[in-house]
Amino acid sequence: MKTRDDIRNIAIIAHVDHGKTTLVNEMLKQSDTLDEHINLQDRAMDTNAIEKERGITILSKNTAVKYGDTTINIVDTPGHADFGGEVERIMKMVDGVLLVVDAFEGTMPQTRFVLKKALEQHLTPIVVINKIDRPGARPAEVVDEVLELFIDLGAEEDQLEFPIVYASAINGTSSYSDDPDDQEHTMVPLFDTILKTIPAPEDTSDEPLQFQVSMLDYNDYVGRIGIGRVFRGTISVGDNVTVLKLDGSQKNFRVTKIFGFFGLKRVEVQSAKSGDLIAVSGMEDIYVGETVADAAHPDALPVLRIDPPTLQMMFLQNDSPFAGREGDKVTARKLEDYLRSKLQTDVSLRVDDTDQAGAWMVSGRGELHLSILVEEMRRAGFELQLGRPEVIYREIDGTLCEPFEEVQIDTPEEYTGTIIDAMAQRKGEMQNMENEGNGQTRLTFLAPSRGLIGYSTEFLSSTGGYGIMNHTFEKYLPVVKNWEPGRTSGALVSINAGQATTYSLQSIEDRGQLFIDAGTEVYEGMIVGQNSREMDIAVNATKGKNLTNTRASGKDHAAAIKTPKHLSLEESIEFLNEDELCEVTPESVRLRKKILNTGERQKADKKKKKATN
Repeated sequence: MKTRDDIRNIAIIAHVDHGKTTLVNEMLKQSDTLDEHINLQDRAMDTNAIEKERGITILSKNTAVKYGDTTINIVDTPGHADFGGEVERIMKMVDGVLLVVDAFEGTMPQTRFVLKKALEQHLTPIVVINKIDRPGARPAEVVDEVLELFIDLGAEEDQLEFPIVYASAINGTSSYSDDPDDQEHTMVPLFDTILKTIPAPEDTSDEPLQFQVSMLDYNDYVGRIGIGRVFRGTISVGDNVTVLKLDGSQKNFRVTKIFGFFGLKRVEVQSAKSGDLIAVSGMEDIYVGETVADAAHPDALPVLRIDPPTLQMMFLQNDSPFAGREGDKVTARKLEDYLRSKLQTDVSLRVDDTDQAGAWMVSGRGELHLSILVEEMRRAGFELQLGRPEVIYREIDGTLCEPFEEVQIDTPEEYTGTIIDAMAQRKGEMQNMENEGNGQTRLTFLAPSRGLIGYSTEFLSSTGGYGIMNHTFEKYLPVVKNWEPGRTSGALVSINAGQATTYSLQSIEDRGQLFIDAGTEVYEGMIVGQNSREMDIAVNATKGKNLTNTRASGKDHAAAIKTPKHLSLEESIEFLNEDELCEVTPESVRLRKKILNTGERQKADKKKKKATN
């Protein structure tokens, strides 16, 4: 068998914040790739503004580094399970993976998720124990955890013989030793291990073409771009080729441009052959998983399997009294066009029409996945409204099932009782409890996804901000019956429109937690706070103090309210009950009732209570 010894194709996989993107940075810096005068910024692969702000990778990205005579193609993948659709298809493009694990935290839920995907594709692994210099690092124990995880996931014998490199990506050091004092300012051990361990792609360039699209991009100048791997044959600019569609049909097109990856750039090339990772333009109608083949030999590659969405939310045109004040994209047509355009590049997303005008059901892989989409939309100038997140049920072998997640919680010991109680209320079943030392405990649960909606904020409060929670989709199980999770407290709802006054808010704040400041403009039906009790309360937030001749002029200056709780976008979405909406604009996030008129809402509530009794 002939091989392409001049290239290696690898993906970097890890749990969130274990340092993969920083590691790619160092590989770029310390290879023969970038000009010396280029000053590489931190986490240069995270080019999306939201990625930079949140410190997470959302979209998979390609780069390539030169090490001696070998080109190492690298795909940096997201670590969060909500973006698992990105991880799954990348595995088909590569021959091996670098599994990055934090030397202190060890294996985490998403470590399990990404490694499972790699092992299923029979990829060759290299383990990088990162952050070796971190206080409390426990590299020997972490290696044992990694080995246990490999065994637990059913790794093949040769996969269990994984080589280990110890590194501190942020310092640009690595070594084969688990002693932090042996670290040297070089990535040579890592580069050498890649060349020695990761198999070179098979050279089948003399056979008919097979190129599979794993990612999509779009460019105003060249249109849709398919990114993937040439599995067989050669592809050149000007070639007439056939796209084998997912529905079994075929379409012909001419290759207009081919791009290779080098450093942080896409480089135009005239041709590519088996083993190369490339981007191809000229095919307007192509989707992830489709095969581009030689017209005379239209052989399709196996279709890429991607886990379906598990969570859905209603996206609606903004019809609140403040609609159109803060955004320039407010029409239903613009909203639908944008959502449909996202389907071109995000394979984990689904957009379905509903019976309601100006409303679409948008499905994704989790709360983070959908909230990132909403954040992108508000930054693009959109105004929209969101319904409460709901899990997607599935019928399996005649039984109605719902998604369950593995939940891993690291918390100070004193909060374990509170967490166990809270998870039990959410039908979470404890799988494991370990004392981590230093007063820390690790709890593992299997819990229905719908029980976790809205839990993040409560979790942070109940652990004083010291707890860390990670959860990832595990499997579908029969629906938990006779149980409906949701917010147990009511809302403080404005009965009129105007500007909120300090005087009025002072009388309301005893009822619960305020969400707005004095001076905030409100409308009837807008939620201004959370009631400390179960029912909703209609409140007047705009009432002013009656003027009298005897009032002391200094009295108003002494008036003050407690600091309101300003909810983030995610917290606002988590807060929602089924009769509420979240209004999102480029400048504001507001909560409101679906029925704004107080009288009509009360009538609807009475009708609902009657129907349930």
